[in-house]
Amino acid sequence: MYDEILVPTDGSAAAGTATDTALDLARRFDASIHAITVVELSESPADVESEVAEEITQNGEKTLATLRDRAADVGVSATTQVIETDDPVHQRITDYAREHDVDLIVMGTHGRTGLNRLVLGSITERTLRTSPVPVLTVHEDVTLNSDFETVLVPTDGSDPASVAADHGVTIAAATDAAMHVVHVVDLTDVSGEFGGAEVLAALEDAGQQAVDDVIGRAEDAGLRSVEASVLSGRPARAILDYAEERDVDLIVMGTHGRTGLERYFLGSVTEKIVRVADVPVLTVSPPEEQ
Repeated sequence: MYDEILVPTDGSAAAGTATDTALDLARRFDASIHAITVVELSESPADVESEVAEEITQNGEKTLATLRDRAADVGVSATTQVIETDDPVHQRITDYAREHDVDLIVMGTHGRTGLNRLVLGSITERTLRTSPVPVLTVHEDVTLNSDFETVLVPTDGSDPASVAADHGVTIAAATDAAMHVVHVVDLTDVSGEFGGAEVLAALEDAGQQAVDDVIGRAEDAGLRSVEASVLSGRPARAILDYAEERDVDLIVMGTHGRTGLERYFLGSVTEKIVRVADVPVLTVSPPEEQ
């Protein structure tokens, strides 16, 4: 499933949670860990740049040394590196993923109270938008146990959702997890429309087709349990409520396309869910065009 897992760390509590999750997944899938600390030199004033960079580098080396020890304790191979660069941090993270054939990036996000629950952090958010590989985000107080039992895959029938569904089926099969598939009919698309009942029926039919397509893939993969629903309401809220009611362990979602300006947008539904979900979210992008 995963052979090479990348976890960027800055020593924060959120990064620590990401490290816990990455080590657990690496142990589960017999994968290797790549842990990096990226020092963006251009972020510091020129007159103090070397001093600040040296301090961050030293702290990064200490954090990575601790991570190597923890990895060794659980029998996981770990490669660590402090990267000093003039490039944006998220760019070096995604570049590293490409250069080292990484299968998954695990990143932490901020806390779960007040305004913090609406803020991912610019580095995590930019990495999500441009990553060539799936990105698992975990809030600092919500880890993903590799023995999870339920995977939720929302779908709208689009190509990005289809790619994410395939990944969701694969991870459910690899972990013997039950799979939930949902489509949400956005009622705001129907309100005020002439012939609203007909429009609603058409949207529900399209949603059922999208769900049935994923169900077929799940059955072909021999998943032990598949549950599907066509819901209505505001998509992000409906998906979050469903995840809470069904005690879902992981949400797998697609992002927008990988070319032009679209590569910089997650999609409003995915972005909202990543920001506020009480469970880890795995975002999957369509393959990059060669």
